[in-house]
Amino acid sequence: MVTQAQQEITVQQLMAHLDSIRKEMVILEKSEFANLRAENKNMKIELDQVKQPLINETSRITADNKLDINLERSRVTNMFTDQEKKLMEATTGCTKKDIQTKRVVSETSNKTDTGIASLKTLMDSNRLETTRYLAASVFTYLAIALGSYRLWE
Repeated sequence: MVTQAQQEITVQQLMAHLDSIRKEMVILEKSEFANLRAENKNMKIELDQVKQPLINETSRITADNKLDINLERSRVTNMFTDQEKKLMEATTGCTKKDIQTKRVVSETSNKTDTGIASLKTLMDSNRLETTRYLAASVFTYLAIALGSYRLWE
């Protein structure tokens, strides 16, 4: 049979063995925690290494897009300016042609008015001359008629 002293010794041995297992578990947990911490640190470093090129690429793409937008804006502005310039030239050309057309119409109208006025003057002078010849003819016939009347009488 087992004596109480032996039982206490066995219990003491078991307790010592349990304490050593606990210590080993604590050491193992600490080393696992340290390993996890080291692994986490390594993952952070890898993440930063991956993150930095992505940030650089994003910045480059953003800068390229801004440059493209500014170039396109400049091109559209230049195109708009060119179109506005062509429109102004066309408007100026139309205005010049309109002024020239008005001048030609005015000259033609003046020539027409002058021609009409000269024709009216010519017509009035012809009318006056015709009236004069008619009056002279009437007086001549009257004089002949009076002369003939005197001779017969």
